[in-house]
Amino acid sequence: MPGTDLKAQSALIASLKGIGLTYIHERGPGYSRKRRGKKFQFFDAQGKLISNEKQIERLRKLAIPPAYEQVWICPNPKGHLQFVAVDARGRKQYRYHADWTQLQNGKKFDRMIEFAKRLPKIREATKSHLRKREFTQEKTLGLLVQLLERTLIRIGNDEYARSNQSYGLSTFKKNHLIFDGPTAIFKFKGKSRIKHEIKLKDPLLCRSLKQIKQIPGTSLFKWKDESGKRHGVHSHDVNRYIQEIAGQTFTAKDFRTWAGTLIAAQAIETLAKPKTKAETKRFINQALD
Repeated sequence: MPGTDLKAQSALIASLKGIGLTYIHERGPGYSRKRRGKKFQFFDAQGKLISNEKQIERLRKLAIPPAYEQVWICPNPKGHLQFVAVDARGRKQYRYHADWTQLQNGKKFDRMIEFAKRLPKIREATKSHLRKREFTQEKTLGLLVQLLERTLIRIGNDEYARSNQSYGLSTFKKNHLIFDGPTAIFKFKGKSRIKHEIKLKDPLLCRSLKQIKQIPGTSLFKWKDESGKRHGVHSHDVNRYIQEIAGQTFTAKDFRTWAGTLIAAQAIETLAKPKTKAETKRFINQALD
């Protein structure tokens, strides 16, 4: 709905104003850069060479990787979006103002606190749905969400499976799952075509996986309606299911974010209490490594 988009943009602008930043659109006038020997020169929106030392210093501090091309740079040091470029692999990269990134990280932390509160409700719902005899949509989605939490495998999507042959839980084929006695093993190429081999020993989940693999069809995860017709599962089905059982707009991605938060927190707990701000920053970086 257009009204919803307008409200979201108004809220974004208000948030930025509160931290002294300005909303910037990448299609607006911007600076560019051109290589001159081993260095880069910067040009304003009119194509004029920038010679002001303070401006050049600010642009260099953005530390735009040399391999980036089609570089667009925000002329305003207080713009929430500082530059946009295309990396060596043809992917669009965005760099935001540090204050905006900090605000967003704070929101992510608040989101994870709420996610932690809703997690018992999510677990209870998926356990209940897994008790169903037949693989209804609820049972299959409940199995997928439990696997999300236990394995931290990305959910995947149909487009990546088709174009890149990279897979996630929702796009697994039957040949991505094998069994070694009581252990289920997922072997697949994931994001960036990195090979994974992930083992699972949970008896209930392994039994459910053996059962669902017996349902005809090449895809691993599927469900049957009342007439016996088989249906596939897509990432948007999983996200919708999570939102329904959680009562909030969480997605599959939040499970990985939550796990990362827990791992970082546990790592920080093992470190000595920092005495200075610099030591605090060093300890956090050490935990994240």
